[in-house]
Amino acid sequence: MSTPVKLSTADQLKQLQQARGVVLKDPAYWSSVVAGILPIVGPQNDVELRRWGADFIAEAVATPAVPLRAREDVCMKALGTLRMLVEEQGLDTVVLKSVILAAASVYPLVVRWIAGNAHDRDSWESIQAIKTRILRIWEGAPPPLRICCIKFGQRVVLAQTASNGMDVKQSGLDVSLSIIPPNHPLLDPRQLEAEATGLLDRMLGILQDNSSDALLVDATLNTLSVLVRTRPTTSARILNTILNFNPLKLANSPMTPKTKVLVKSMEKTTRMLLIHLSKRDPHNPMTPRIQQYVERLMRSRSEIFDEANRKRAMPGPPDGTQAAVKRQKTGEPQVVARIIVPPLGPGTHSLAALFTLTDNLGLQGFDATAVPAALAARVSVTALASVPSELLGQAIAGIQNRMVELAAAAPIQPPPLNAETSPLDVEDDDDEYEPDFYAAEDTEQILNKLDNAPAEQPPVQEPETVNALATLGTFKLPPPPLLDPDVAARLSQGAVTRVFAPLPTLEDSSRKHKSGINRLAASSFDRDSWLTVIIRIATRGTAGLEDDASTIKEEDSSALTHKENPSLSNSIREALFRHVMEDFRRRIDVAVAWLCEEWYADQLAKRNLSEDNRSLHYERWAVKLLDGFLPYLTPQDKVLTRFLAEIPELSRELLGKVKDLCRDPATVSLAVTSLLYLVMMRPPARELALDTVGEIWVEYEDARPMASKYLAKWRPGFIESQAPGADGAVPVPKPIAA
Repeated sequence: MSTPVKLSTADQLKQLQQARGVVLKDPAYWSSVVAGILPIVGPQNDVELRRWGADFIAEAVATPAVPLRAREDVCMKALGTLRMLVEEQGLDTVVLKSVILAAASVYPLVVRWIAGNAHDRDSWESIQAIKTRILRIWEGAPPPLRICCIKFGQRVVLAQTASNGMDVKQSGLDVSLSIIPPNHPLLDPRQLEAEATGLLDRMLGILQDNSSDALLVDATLNTLSVLVRTRPTTSARILNTILNFNPLKLANSPMTPKTKVLVKSMEKTTRMLLIHLSKRDPHNPMTPRIQQYVERLMRSRSEIFDEANRKRAMPGPPDGTQAAVKRQKTGEPQVVARIIVPPLGPGTHSLAALFTLTDNLGLQGFDATAVPAALAARVSVTALASVPSELLGQAIAGIQNRMVELAAAAPIQPPPLNAETSPLDVEDDDDEYEPDFYAAEDTEQILNKLDNAPAEQPPVQEPETVNALATLGTFKLPPPPLLDPDVAARLSQGAVTRVFAPLPTLEDSSRKHKSGINRLAASSFDRDSWLTVIIRIATRGTAGLEDDASTIKEEDSSALTHKENPSLSNSIREALFRHVMEDFRRRIDVAVAWLCEEWYADQLAKRNLSEDNRSLHYERWAVKLLDGFLPYLTPQDKVLTRFLAEIPELSRELLGKVKDLCRDPATVSLAVTSLLYLVMMRPPARELALDTVGEIWVEYEDARPMASKYLAKWRPGFIESQAPGADGAVPVPKPIAA
């Protein structure tokens, strides 16, 4: 019986490469080929075979060419082998590196599998054991393994945080907390998210510590882009950490070629990551801060690495000829100019002349006080620093000689005093002067002084200014110019405009005010109160002063001038009318309040003023308001009914305007219904309203069906009385106030 021939490691690797080529051409064989290669990574095989097998497993679980279902099946088959390898002590570094990368690809697929298969506790325990072992390897491992651990940490954070759905659009696979059903026996979303947060802090710790290991820094930065883009809960923390990271920290140390490469690598990775993030999300609130950081980073990099901005290098040592020339020039003694300080000469001298060293008259006349103190100090310090010490010593010696000459010169004697012309050393207005007690003059001396004294002149009499001022006439101001009626009207319009100006800025009343004629006009500064003030200014402010012409007697004149007074109240009424008509449906209450005030003012005028001096406004403005909004009414409007029900007085002219609505068949119902409301709810106006309904029945045939129904109820026999031959005249009653 022949024994099987054991192939060499090189032959086995050649066959494995052929198998790999087959599955690359047809991904359908991935599952079966992986199942056959898993035993190769066992501890009994050579290191080369184990390295190739681990690398193949990492490629198999990560390749996008395999469908998701097949890749999930491959992952579940390889899970036990990966756990065995990662827990093996003394495992080859290359094999362990491939195992960690394979675990990074397997982890999200296992989480997805466990989310849908809660009974598979063994698979969850296996992946948890793999995760625990990798996190333990992370600390103290060589840089290649730590880079793989960082990648594994990124995949764990992606799988254990909430997603915004971006991964589905890109890779078709989005494993996050959103796929975990509630009350899952194995997966607790809160615990998983807390673990992911701690793992993210561990990854960002490399940047927070300003690590100088370029490999770890670049690896960490390269894993953060996906987290910022697809996991909104982590983006703020990641961006703040990156913006606080200084990739140019190594530039403070001696700049060796290796250091230069490391600094450039970290700076470029950081800059490209931030530029990519700002382009992907230009509306992010942190985009301006990112742009500032990138600009500052580029300026710092330019200052450090831009050779063009640096100073040229110091030239080499000069040759012998140049050195001799330099030594010859520097070795020659410098000739210092000699300064001559002339003596002052006899006579008095000022302090400025004592220290003057120049004979130039222009410089001597220069006013040094005009120079600012700061500028003078700066010029003085600069000049003194540049003056040779020998020259300064000569100037000081010259000034000293001048001072010695002045001290040795004889003092100047003052001229003798003339007792007759010299003033006394006492001022006349010195209140504290106390005279010395000399010997009194005798009689002969006093007589001699009186003989020599000039004759006394009579005192000059001053004019009586007080009396003169007292006799001035009274002062009169000139009379004011007459006010032109056009100017008065224009000023009135300006005043009215200013009165209505605050209305758009005022708020509506938040509380209900007391109703009635005698209520306070402005209990609070809101729109209703201000409108009440305006209405009362129009209706009561000029009551009794609205004559068309007034007789004015000018001062100092017996002539009488007739002048037409501008009507401020009418200007306010016009403005109120425009204000109501701008939105009459919402401002009908303003119109009612205005008409109530007008009616009250008319009643006061009828009581207190004669017919010649009073002017009534209620009827005219009520008709004008009704004419203003009647053309804009629709059959569904309730404004007319409210207006007729709330104004204080109804007249035949007002109801005649309502009757005219029946000309349009569409508004017949509105007119008749409003009149019926008056019949039912305002008994004092019932007869007037029924008369108007009767006129509608007589004049408008389209309104007869509706009018007949109401007339039959409220005025029986009216329709029969309008039969041919009957007297159909409708009585015209007086206006009725209600």
